[in-house]
Amino acid sequence: MAVKEPREPGSPDSEELGPAARQMRAAEPYISAVWKLVGGAVVGVLGGYWLDRWLGTGPWLLVGLSLTGISVGFYGFLRDMSRLGKRK
Repeated sequence: MAVKEPREPGSPDSEELGPAARQMRAAEPYISAVWKLVGGAVVGVLGGYWLDRWLGTGPWLLVGLSLTGISVGFYGFLRDMSRLGKRK
């Protein structure tokens, strides 16, 4: 099974798509950036919660890893948004 390369919105194959599919394809980079933000926060919160329960350290690892996860997710989000701004 061959893997297809992602197509740019102006490629010849994009005319075969319906209007909803073209809009979804145009929104894909933004959705990916939001998932980085949400994913970083979720991983930090869940990791901190699990480590606190395992080590019995109270809320401190939860707070620390939550802040770290949110920071990393926010950094990835801003980096993707700045790349999208430079590309257009």
